Amino acid sequence: MTTIGLIRETKIPADNRVAFTPAQCKWILKNSDDIRILVESSPDRCYNDKEYQSAGVTVTNDLTECDILFGIKEVKPELLIPGKTYLFFSHTRKKQEYNQKLFQTILNKKITLIDYECLEHEDGQRILGFGFFAGIVGAHNGMMAYGKRTGAFQLERVYRQKSFRELIHTYFGIKLPPLKIVVTGSGRVAHGVLEIMNLMEVIEVEPAEYLSRNFAYPVFTQLKGADLYAPKTGSTYNRQHFHDNPSEYKCLFEPYSKETDILMNGIYWDEGVPRLFETGDLARADFKIKTIADITNDKNGSVPVNLGDSTIEDPVYGVHRKTLQRTQPYLDDVIDVMSVGNLPNELPRDASRYFGEQLIKHVLKDLVTNGSAIIDRATMVEKGKLTERFIYLDDYARY
Repeated sequence: MTTIGLIRETKIPADNRVAFTPAQCKWILKNSDDIRILVESSPDRCYNDKEYQSAGVTVTNDLTECDILFGIKEVKPELLIPGKTYLFFSHTRKKQEYNQKLFQTILNKKITLIDYECLEHEDGQRILGFGFFAGIVGAHNGMMAYGKRTGAFQLERVYRQKSFRELIHTYFGIKLPPLKIVVTGSGRVAHGVLEIMNLMEVIEVEPAEYLSRNFAYPVFTQLKGADLYAPKTGSTYNRQHFHDNPSEYKCLFEPYSKETDILMNGIYWDEGVPRLFETGDLARADFKIKTIADITNDKNGSVPVNLGDSTIEDPVYGVHRKTLQRTQPYLDDVIDVMSVGNLPNELPRDASRYFGEQLIKHVLKDLVTNGSAIIDRATMVEKGKLTERFIYLDDYARY
């Protein structure tokens, strides 16, 4: 018998998502004779304690009986239980300084860490993530910000809706003005953005047409890797080569900055990857972008005017085009930036339901039985020791 537990989220700002919904827990218990589930009591979850109890799950304040513990965001180091197996987004694989103490504590307490972000198929395609709902909420918030700036339309806040279905109903009757939107990326985030574009009846056009003409209706174009980056040598774009050698590529975004009202950014970014534009470009007379939804939210990353997180309660801030100072949004000479780090929290039930389905489908059975290559590749630490794939974190773990 394997006992799994859902931990209470403790990171600030509070996160209300869960790894398994009450209905999913009920399904697991019904279909698995060798799994027991405990849920740590929490006042903040999108599903309350009573809903888990009604599903036949034990709610408790003590998870020391558990073999495997599931969370969402980082766990406070002092709350980690020695010797357990944990699954959560640790945000340590890039040696993030703010989580170094967490990572060191994981090793010191002989914990096994399986990071959701590292659960990948053989080709590197990620298995789990909340990107689709980040894209939905981020696109909505970007459109909302543009509507507030121009006064052309008004959108409701996402978190005030009980579900994605209710959010869709708020779009009825909204007529958008002619505007041009760039969507960057091709992953889950971009797919979420495209869902909102379709629901709001924004028409997709090819990049070349987007750059060459004006439209009497709202349009968007999607820019994927080959549309955004080209080798400096003049050869053709290769995705793997780009990821391995980003400094050998140049960015092709500049023409779009002259034609775009709203930028919806869902592109992959890491150190060395060319930015979409530079901060000095904001002062150009032909830099047309008024609103940026930086959904992937890399501070000073692909969008260099991302000055750090905004919040669900106050999602948009301004960046002055000349001084680059953070200001109130919707002012003259200001670009509006939306850069919330926990966007799926605005639709927590929908996001949690999707996440749990993928976890059950691809991970859970192997996790409690004989393991798998997928789980092995995602195991950063095993019983307090770095695994071979993550040995590059040795200095991060020790200092």
